[in-house]
Amino acid sequence: MIIPGHYYTLRAVKQVDFGWYLDAEGTVILLPKRYVPDGLKQGDELEVFIYHDNEERLIATTQRPLAAVGDITMLKCVGKTAHGAFLEWGIMKDVFVPLSNMIARMHEGESYLVALYIDAMTGRVTASEKLLRFLSNEQLTVKEGDEVELIAWQQTDIGYKMIINSKHTGVLHFGDIFRDMTRGERVKGFIKKIREENKIDLGIGEKGYKRVNNETERILELLQEHNGYLPYNDKSAPEELYAFFGISKKTFKMAVGTLYKARKIEITQSGIKLVE
Repeated sequence: MIIPGHYYTLRAVKQVDFGWYLDAEGTVILLPKRYVPDGLKQGDELEVFIYHDNEERLIATTQRPLAAVGDITMLKCVGKTAHGAFLEWGIMKDVFVPLSNMIARMHEGESYLVALYIDAMTGRVTASEKLLRFLSNEQLTVKEGDEVELIAWQQTDIGYKMIINSKHTGVLHFGDIFRDMTRGERVKGFIKKIREENKIDLGIGEKGYKRVNNETERILELLQEHNGYLPYNDKSAPEELYAFFGISKKTFKMAVGTLYKARKIEITQSGIKLVE
């Protein structure tokens, strides 16, 4: 069954003046002419995104929307009605947010963090600002050490509540990040620890020595760019290190330790310098 709001790989079966018909599990879906790639011929397969047009027909497009069903992302409001608002979707059609799915009234030109889902009554792709119904930690699809996609959601007393892979929630503690985050900001991270009741602690960037290896190369490049010396060492404040290197003090110390053991740098009272 073809469900709107998803990507499918479909086969071209018939060319018409206004595009190509694609085989979709026994039925056909139109790929309008404006989206047909050059050289497409009968029997070719291509990846398309499926959505409803304004006449409620399923349509294929080779455009890539800003989000698919199951995703949580920031979308900009581009229109309002008495019943809701329309958000820019990145394709020819906007996605609708009913009033009942809003936290507060939306305003044109502003962006909102929403989840995309299929409305059970209409069968259409619909957006909702009320995210809790789409997030659960009861059955986790991640484990400790996994690298994940994070979205900043809410600031708390201990850190930032983050959305994990558009499915779960976790906390990025203030001690692991030394800058403000904005709602909807996307960053790469990893599952640091899974505690009782599937509560998740998160890290930012890459995990462990994979992250350290990347940072050692970056520190060497920065040293070369600054004539072989940088005024930072293990006595530097975490905020200073994050502002300059974009990493935590723990990661900085691990990377510097690796470079020191490899005899690539010297550690002085005021900083680090390249070994000549």
